[in-house]
Amino acid sequence: MATAAEYESMITSLQWDGLRTLWDNIENRNTPGWEPGKAFEYLVLRAFQLDGAAVRWPYRVNLFGEEVEQIDGVVHCSGLSCLVESKDFADRKPVNIDPIAKLRNQLLRRPAGTVGLVFSRTGFTNPALILSCFSIPQAILLWNGEDIKYALDNENISEILVLKYRAYIEDVQPDYNVRERYIP
Repeated sequence: MATAAEYESMITSLQWDGLRTLWDNIENRNTPGWEPGKAFEYLVLRAFQLDGAAVRWPYRVNLFGEEVEQIDGVVHCSGLSCLVESKDFADRKPVNIDPIAKLRNQLLRRPAGTVGLVFSRTGFTNPALILSCFSIPQAILLWNGEDIKYALDNENISEILVLKYRAYIEDVQPDYNVRERYIP
C-alpha cells in the first residue's frame, strides 16, 4: 500500500491527458498501485490543482487529542473554500445519504460559507439528492461521473464549480447538470 506522500507524488506527475487516462482506468476498475477509491480521490483534487485552485490533499483532523475526521481534501478557488468527499463504489451503486450526512456534520464545524462537494463516479440516490437540498445553511454540491468526465475533457473544473454553486444559490440545484451550461 502506498503512503499519502507517494499518492501525492503519483498524481502530481499527471497533467490533463494523464488524468483523462486515469479516469478511463478508474471507470474500467484498473488502477494498479492505488488502493480502492484512492485514484478517484486524488484525481479530483489534481484536476482542481491543474485548473489553478489551491488544494489540500487528504488528511485527518484531531480535536482534544482525538481523531474526529478524515477529510478527502480541500479546494480553494474563485472565492470558495470547499471540503471534498469522494466516493467510488466498485458495485456501481449510487451514493446514498450517509456521505452527505457526514459532510453536513463536518461543515457544521467550519465557518459559515464553507461549501461541501461530494464526488461520486456512480451518481446519487433520490434520498441523497433530497438531503443535499435540505442541508441549509450548509451548501453541498453533488458531482456525478458525467460531470467529472466533462470537467476533465474541458479542463475547467473550477469554472464548473462556480456554475454548480450559482445554480445551487439561484435554483436550489445541488446536482446541476454542467453539460447544460445555462445559467441566466
